[in-house]
Parts: sequence; C-alpha cells; structure tokens
Amino acid sequence: MNTDATTPRAPTASDVLAAQARLRRHLGPTPLHYAERSGCWLKLENLQRTGSYKVRGAMNALLAARERGDLRPTIAASAGNHAQGLAWAAYRLGMQAITVMPKTAPATKIAGVAHWGATVRLHGDSYDEARAFAAELAAQHGYRLLSAFDDPDVIAGQGTVGLEIASALSPDAVIVPIGGGGLAAGVALALKTQGVRVIGAQVEGVDAMARALRGDDRIIEPVATLADGVKVKIPGALTRRVLAELLDDVVIVREAELRETLVRLALEEHLIAEGAGALALAAGKRVAAKRKCAVVSGGNLDAAVLAGLLQDVRPRPPRKPRQRRQERLMPPAGTPLPLPAGLPSSLSHPHPTPHKAHATFKEELPA
Repeated sequence: MNTDATTPRAPTASDVLAAQARLRRHLGPTPLHYAERSGCWLKLENLQRTGSYKVRGAMNALLAARERGDLRPTIAASAGNHAQGLAWAAYRLGMQAITVMPKTAPATKIAGVAHWGATVRLHGDSYDEARAFAAELAAQHGYRLLSAFDDPDVIAGQGTVGLEIASALSPDAVIVPIGGGGLAAGVALALKTQGVRVIGAQVEGVDAMARALRGDDRIIEPVATLADGVKVKIPGALTRRVLAELLDDVVIVREAELRETLVRLALEEHLIAEGAGALALAAGKRVAAKRKCAVVSGGNLDAAVLAGLLQDVRPRPPRKPRQRRQERLMPPAGTPLPLPAGLPSSLSHPHPTPHKAHATFKEELPA
C-alpha cells in the first residue's frame, strides 16, 4: 500500500509505451517458449537480468525519477526480486539504493542484491514488516521510497512484458501471477486495448488481491507457500484500482499444483522457475483459450529447495496428447522463407516467388 499522503495518479497505456522507450537501451526482450505438453506459451522472465521481471519496473522508476530531477537515494522493501532489480538498475545508472528484505528471504536473492552493491538491511519475518521498516527509514533520512508494486513508474515498467508478448504472439489470453498486483496491472494496461484477456493467478491462502477485488478488505496473514514472491498481506491500492477495471478473472491455485508445475517445468521444459514463476502456468491449466501465454515471472530458486522438490514431487504422467499442428512465431524481418520440399537449392534466387504451400510462414495454431 502506498505510504504517501496523496494517492498517486493511476498509470495509463501511454505510460507503458513511455517505459518501453526508456528501457530499450538497457533491457532486451525476453524469449517466448511453447510448452507443448501444456499447450501454453511461456514468457521467460526467469531469463531476465537479475532473473526476474522486477528489474523492468525498478529501472523505469529510476530513469523516470532522473528525468524529473529526483536524484535522492532510493529505498525499497522486497522479498528479493524487486531488491535485486533495484540494485542492478542503481548500479547501471550510478545511483544509490538501499533494500530492506525480510530475514526469511531466500539466500540466493540476498546474495544477488549484495552482488550489485546495494545496501542490504534484513528486518522482520515478512514482506509487510520489511515494508513498514523501509517507510520509517525513508521518513527519517529523506530517501525516496519505491514500492515493489504500488507505484505508477513501477507498474508501467512491468507492463512492457505485455507489449513484448503482443508484438510476437497476438495471444487470446495472458496469465500473470499476482502478489501486490504490479505486474498484472501493467500487463492489463498494455493488452486490454488489444482485446486480450488478462487473468491473474494466486495461491490458496495467499490471495489478498482476489479477496480485495471481491470487496473483502480483511487483513489475513498469508499461509506458508513456495511462491514467496507473491506472499503479500496487503495488496496495492493503486494496483487494485487498475485491476478492478481491467482484470478479467483470478484463478486460485493449490500449493500441491504449484509444486508439481515447478517440477514439470524443470523436467519437461528444462526451465528453472521459482515458486511465483511457476504460478501462472499452474493456473493456465484452467484457462480455456486458443492461444494462451503464461508469464514465468522469475527463476531465483534456492538450489536446496529445487533439490528437495525434485526428490519429493512425482508429477503425474501426462495424458495422451491431442493431435495438433506445429505452432511457430513469425520469423524476424529479413529471414528468408524455407524452400518447398524437393525443390533443388540451385533454383533459389535473390527474390524467389513463394511456392503455394509456403506462401506464409505462420502455420495454423493448435485448437
């Protein structure tokens, strides 16, 4: 929840486009991967700088502040990924950053923050306790307090994930994990004008945003979960306003489903995702869409946790796959089209006339 006395303005789709222009020099697009067994595209933000999409919002917030002439040290509370994103962005821009992380934060995320030279303060046993302490330090020392999700610049930066998905895939539905709601709000701003359904994913017992959107404002302590990145007790006020208007639905996932999906990603797709990173794909199994995409939001998983999951979780064997046609992305501009089968390569010339069977590269999508 934003701690400022005045509520900041809600970001718009134009803010997301402005963020994309700012970030282009610093962050390249992450790849898309088609998980054939799940029938779902995956947006691989686990391959992002610092291993999470959070670096987008942090970098955009620092760049926007610099444009406004605000060069104060920035402080943020985070379970890990926002802190790492802020640390890397501050390192690249030569700015000062302080991060407050709960004592329960994964060791790999704490080490990642320290690696980029940010000051690390460990406080409390949850994100909400760390956030309260960060707000105290900001008030005492005049730091700029940067929310992990409830900030217009952060939301706009996260929305660039949606722009990249739309430019490469033209999806029917995008599934996004929700903690405080920054990623979901940004993606919704980027995609709703294009008619794409945006669906949130939360864990059973860690569903503060889903309850808030139903009008339930009770503050309930989240249960223990593998998805520590979305373990938020109080969702963002700004993100709630955006999602109340733009979000299509929220799917609640059981912890056992989340654990199995994380193991499936590792064994079947050869992808390492943290708990929150596997959440959207776990929810995507209940989403009916011709072309759907789940955001793998991060991959900062402790090796000991992954080893334990691989030893303990035995995924159920997949059902016999339906007959489906191969799905591909459009090739980059300037890529030559493949020659028809059986056509001698000697017949190729600088401007070949496409064979009828190869008049287009994009094939039919799976049902």
